Amino acid sequence: MMKLDILVLPVHPDDAELGCSGTILKHIALGKKVGIVDLTRGELGTRGSAEVRAKEAAASAEILGLSVRENLGIPDGFFENTKEYQLKVISVIRKYRPEIVITNAYYDRHPDHGRSSDLVETSTFLAGLRKVETIADNEPQEAWRPKLLLHFIQDHYIRPDVLVDVTEFWDKKIDSIRAFGSQFHNPEWENEPQTYISSPEFLRGIEARATEFGKSIGAKYAEGFTSRKILGVDNLFDLK
Repeated sequence: MMKLDILVLPVHPDDAELGCSGTILKHIALGKKVGIVDLTRGELGTRGSAEVRAKEAAASAEILGLSVRENLGIPDGFFENTKEYQLKVISVIRKYRPEIVITNAYYDRHPDHGRSSDLVETSTFLAGLRKVETIADNEPQEAWRPKLLLHFIQDHYIRPDVLVDVTEFWDKKIDSIRAFGSQFHNPEWENEPQTYISSPEFLRGIEARATEFGKSIGAKYAEGFTSRKILGVDNLFDLK
């Protein structure tokens, strides 16, 4: 079974692209194996459909160069942080045994983001308990707890604990976002209902946030992450 260095667990297809695709691209360029497992199919989205979004997610995966992209099929909008869904997330963490997990923001405009953040945080801890039993391919899975859980920052501003310079990968990040043509500003979908994220201003806001974060570390663009765990470095000269 493939082992991943980084596993991204966003609640909706396109959340990873918006929140951390620059960081994904940067680490793949460094030789790391990165995968995305979307928790839901985004079937409640105003525009498009689950089937359309699955095709868009596959197209984005090609742009990003992911090792894996899957979907857990948890119900969009109506899931809770329950044992049923925890076991699904635990199983995929144990399947890919990542060193780092990245997921949604602690809280946000969309209530799914905060609830999925809690679900993944709980599941990441439980995945390390050997008495929590999961089965895959008719075999019991071994316990596995990632070394680090990070949360990307979404619509609501949250002060980041760490910033990653993604300047070199910005254009490709935007390409991965635009792969979701049903969701964001796209003349081909102009006859569909317009939404908060389908306006041209939405993507300009994504760039503005990245510019703001970049300025803090002397870069053109950066992505921000939060961590409940205190982060450390080997020496002070690693800091920007």
